[in-house]
This record gives sequence, structure tokens and C-alpha cells, in this order.
Amino acid sequence: MYKIATLNKISSKGLERFSDKYTIVEDSAAADGILLRSQDMHNMELPENLLAIARAGAGVNNIPIEKCSEKGIVVFNTPGANANAVKELVLTSILMSARNLNSAIAWTKTLTENVPKTVEKNKSQFAGHEIKGKTLGVIGLGAIGVMVANAAKDLGMDVIGFDPYMSVQSAHELSSSVDLYEALDLILPKCDYITIHVPFMENTKELINEKRLNMMKEGVCLLNFSRDQIVNEEDVLKALDSGKLRKYVTDFPTDKIVCVEDAICIPHLGASTEESEENCARMAVDQIMDYLENGNITNSVNFPTCNLGVCTSMGRIAVLNQNIPSMLGKITGILAERNINISDLLNRSKGDLAYTLIDIDSEVDEEELKKALNVKGIIAVRVIQ
Repeated sequence: MYKIATLNKISSKGLERFSDKYTIVEDSAAADGILLRSQDMHNMELPENLLAIARAGAGVNNIPIEKCSEKGIVVFNTPGANANAVKELVLTSILMSARNLNSAIAWTKTLTENVPKTVEKNKSQFAGHEIKGKTLGVIGLGAIGVMVANAAKDLGMDVIGFDPYMSVQSAHELSSSVDLYEALDLILPKCDYITIHVPFMENTKELINEKRLNMMKEGVCLLNFSRDQIVNEEDVLKALDSGKLRKYVTDFPTDKIVCVEDAICIPHLGASTEESEENCARMAVDQIMDYLENGNITNSVNFPTCNLGVCTSMGRIAVLNQNIPSMLGKITGILAERNINISDLLNRSKGDLAYTLIDIDSEVDEEELKKALNVKGIIAVRVIQ
């Protein structure tokens, strides 16, 4: 029986996918797997028996990835499961900023008498513009960025994009009428709107700063649905004050930005729809079950994708190891010494880490095998039978 702990409320549409091989427990210290959304795990003690963590969402900055990798804990996320929800909110934000709806609605709520006449007399102060024919720059063309770009084209916008790491799938799904640029700095001066959809990591920290803000058009609208650290907030505040930025829309409010007049601060609602939460929960549950039962890895942020299908052999050995020379030879050599015949094998690497799945023709004692494979470079060994 596999034990699963939930650190946040997870949609029942996902949890009901667990078979009778699983039980939901409150004590994470006893769990084989953990499901979560936004709970911060950085100060959490990771139990020795923990095999996998699945984040029902895309961002994993609330999970100690490096510590998990060292302990042989596979961390999953659910890219694309919330893409439509974020896309719809981005489009809403573009329209809100174009028509000054945020300020207009706030002003209207201050009226107490003679409302119709006061509205007619003062409405011109909130006059906006249409987005048809305006240029949208999309930074990051993953699942969300592609959907935003395609939808904006359908609304009549001219769309240009930048993503040096665009996947084959994204390239296939992106409208052929979206112009791609080889450098971020080339698209900035051309845009009336710029929307950011890149993961937060060291090389994207403060991606938007004073230098890049100065490259933009006067009166551009900047939308941030990635993370607050993607922009230099002090530089954004200066750009708003000078008028370089007409509006700044962010799904990640901070103490500094929340009360600024031309900042539209959304309380992290990008994926907060019933449909999105269900999609993320289903994907997270399916991925963690496939890993626990079959050893297959899909959408892991620390270990490579690896899939040998359903485990139907006498047994399957799963080895998490460092990506160093001769590692696979050591593993198969140790199995040969123990007269363990290999019927199928798959070895994949990702950066400094690697993963090997091995189907075997005979039963094997897991504890004895772990002792035999206790060599430098091997992080964790598991036998699935």
C-alpha cells in the first residue's frame, strides 16, 4: 500500500484517480509520495522513505529541488495543465489595461449621487484604445505563451515572440503568423504590450530591468504572469512614474507595488479556476502513480523522462544516479555478477543526473541489491515487483 500525503487542498477529481493500492495520510513523515500546490517545503524535513513529490502546477520554487535530487526524490510538475486558465487571465488583463477598466471601475464605485450625469460628464478621462492592430510581444513560448500568442492573433493583434528553448511541440502548435526573433532585445522596441511567460531561474532573474525598460516604446504595457523576481521592481516603479510604462499588470503583488496607481495587481489568480485545479490534480496524480508503480518518469524537473511502459516482467529495477562516465557499465556489471538477467533496459540523463530502468527475468531481493549497488555515484535503488 502506497501512502500519499497532501500539503494543500487537492481537487477531488485528482484524488479519486488513486486506485486501492493507495491511501491518503496526514503525516507526511510516513508518506511515499507528496502532493502539493503552493506549500513551502524548503524548511521541511524530508523523510527517508519519500520517493516522489508532485506539484499540481508548473512552478516549483516552493520545493527544495537540490535537496530532493541528493536524496533521490523525483519532483514532478504539471506543465500545460493550467495553460488555458492563465491564457484567459492574460487576455483579460490586456483588455483591462487597454480600456483603463481598473481605474474606471474604482472611480465609479466612489460615486454616491447623480451617478448617471456624473458618469456622462467624466467618462472621457478613462477613454482607452482598441487592441486590434497593436503589437504584442510574448517572452517565453511554452504551453501558456503559445496559447496567448495564438489567441491574441485571433483578436487581431500583431504578435511577435522570443524563446531560445522552444520545444518541438510548441513550435508545431504556434501560429505560423507569429514572427519569432532570435534575441529578446530585438522585440522590445516594437511592442505596445509585452507579456512574460518564462520560468524563474538564475538566468531569468530580473530579466526585465532598467536597461531593457529603456529599450521599450513610450507608454508600453508590461504583463508579468511568471514570478515577481523576473522583473527589477524598483526599475518598474521608476518606469511607471516616468510614463515609460503605461501599465504594469502582475499576478504577484508585493508590498512595494500593490498600491501604485498604474499597477494592476492580481492576487495570484493565474491558475485559480476549478477546471485548472482539476487538470493539475489529475496530471500530478497520474504521474506519481506511474512512477511508484512502474518507475516511469514524466514531467520531472530534476530527473530525466524515462518510460518502459507498464511493469509486466518478473521485476523492474529503478536506479537514480549521478551522470558520470561508466555508471551504466557498473550497474549492469553488478547485476551480471549476481546472475540477474536483463530483458529490457532504458538509460536517460538530464544535466548532472541520470536514471536507469531495467526489466529483469527473475525475482531479486531489494535489500541485497541495494547493498550490492551501494557504490559511488548511485543515489537510490528501488525494485518494483
